[in-house]
Amino acid sequence: MRILGIDPGTGILGFGIIEANKGKTQLVDGGVIRTPVHEDDAVRLLTIYEELTDIIAATKPAVMSVEKLFFARNVTTAMTVAQARGVVLLCGMQAGMEIHEYTPMQIKLAIAGYGKADKKQMQEMVRVILGLSEVPKPDDAADAIAAALTYAQSAHARH
Repeated sequence: MRILGIDPGTGILGFGIIEANKGKTQLVDGGVIRTPVHEDDAVRLLTIYEELTDIIAATKPAVMSVEKLFFARNVTTAMTVAQARGVVLLCGMQAGMEIHEYTPMQIKLAIAGYGKADKKQMQEMVRVILGLSEVPKPDDAADAIAAALTYAQSAHARH
């Protein structure tokens, strides 16, 4: 099963695609979609839509695993990330994907076994789980891969 993980953001949106079959998981692709800070929000959202649509068409994942919003300190940032999440969910629905959402704590528990794991612990666990020689870069891509792995582990537990 091919799973697309998303770490939503407007300036930097992380994505990670894994293939999970019979308990074995491997990285297919991972990276980020970047949008310039000075661009209008509508243009940035269009860029995310177009690039994510292309990634989905090229890799054909069946499932999308998205990190839920979890901060409210900066309302403006929360709103723009929420807009990016809307675009992400739209892309997934248009592609006919099954969509699952997880809080950061659920992802940390699934990957590191500890709901308050830090970024370095999470990146190292992603590296270990996938048998990679280095941690995935940048951080946003590693976070997205962790979201995909979270679904893979939960789906594996159900079957």
